[in-house]
Amino acid sequence: MKKTVTTASLSILAAFALTACNAGADSLDETTDYSPDNPVSVKIGVTGTDTPQWDFIADIAAEEGIEIEIVRFNDYVQPNQALADGEIDANAFQTISYFDHFIEEHNLDLTAIGSTVLAPMGLYSTKYDSVDDIPDGAEITIDKEATNQARNLMLLQEAGLLELEDDFGVTSGVDQIKNNPKNIKLTEIVAGNAPRLMEDVDAALINNGIAVDAGLVPPEDAIALESETATPYINIIAARSEDADNPVLQRIVDIYQSDEVKTFIEEEYAGATIPTYISLDELNSYPR
Repeated sequence: MKKTVTTASLSILAAFALTACNAGADSLDETTDYSPDNPVSVKIGVTGTDTPQWDFIADIAAEEGIEIEIVRFNDYVQPNQALADGEIDANAFQTISYFDHFIEEHNLDLTAIGSTVLAPMGLYSTKYDSVDDIPDGAEITIDKEATNQARNLMLLQEAGLLELEDDFGVTSGVDQIKNNPKNIKLTEIVAGNAPRLMEDVDAALINNGIAVDAGLVPPEDAIALESETATPYINIIAARSEDADNPVLQRIVDIYQSDEVKTFIEEEYAGATIPTYISLDELNSYPR
């Protein structure tokens, strides 16, 4: 399922994506009056090409006079920059914790306007069928990248394998492990190598997208899976702060969070992606 693409190819594709949306999208008028006879166009930035939920949402929105143009990017940097620059009207590809870290680091005036899904991180093993079977001294791979490593460790705590410090946050690391009762050896690796290295260790923590690309089915194959309480890792729809209350964007959020779309996602992804619709207050209450 996963395709090999050279760095040069990625650069060309990324440049093409920006060119495709470079015509720009002016800030949406808060008084926009739209209908099937008087449609309004909205550009939504996403990553990757496999976005069936957005195709489904676009069909629903079109019936009301909202024409959604899906703009696809090939990395996790350009969609936020394109949004800040006014080249798209909103984006939907990132977790709230990644978003908060990114806009602070790049000083962008963007805001989350709605929650979407949780793509749960999983603990996978070719040797053991249950977390309870993980032996003393087991070796488990974790991501060396800071935000993903924190997420890995939180899942290990949720699974009962570790205890973390009370002030553990989304950029904390192995130095904030409070208790490791099974003396588990944590080996830091590049996230994309986890499926291949899983054969050589007792268990591996694998990002949802990487697991799916490797042919794993998270709800069936993971011996531990993030729950919907993993608030920092809930995905969002983001917009420019000036457009946060725009009725067109708010209607798109409402459509995404409808029972109709929830059912579609549950059936399409068979539990690999979980619709997780919580308030903005709840979304922003995760420990920093």
